Amino acid sequence: MKNNHNLKIIKPNRVREEKAREIYLFDTHVAGTSYIENIEEIVYNLNFDDKLTCIREEDNEYDLQAIKLITDNDEKIGYIPQADNVIFARLMDAGKKLCARVRSIKLKGKWYKIEIAIFLLDNEK
Repeated sequence: MKNNHNLKIIKPNRVREEKAREIYLFDTHVAGTSYIENIEEIVYNLNFDDKLTCIREEDNEYDLQAIKLITDNDEKIGYIPQADNVIFARLMDAGKKLCARVRSIKLKGKWYKIEIAIFLLDNEK
């Protein structure tokens, strides 16, 4: 029997997932958690470093620069505070994508203080 040393192993093509680089921008907290109906249940399922999606809410009657924060389960947990959101809203309005990551959760009386870090998502390599 003859050995065939010219065999070539062919690996299947794998679609390379483009993962966005997260560029740290700012630390803040989630505003408006006391207005979220099922906040206790949402907080129970949140963990350190969970990613929150930032979505512009341009039709918000209280804040023209409103950016709501959504969990992976599509649950709204609140907003980036109005005092902090002007530059982030401008970035998002210019087509940039932002996300936030949970840093800590503390119960202050009846209010959940959720500390977050905000990141710019950069897909460029």
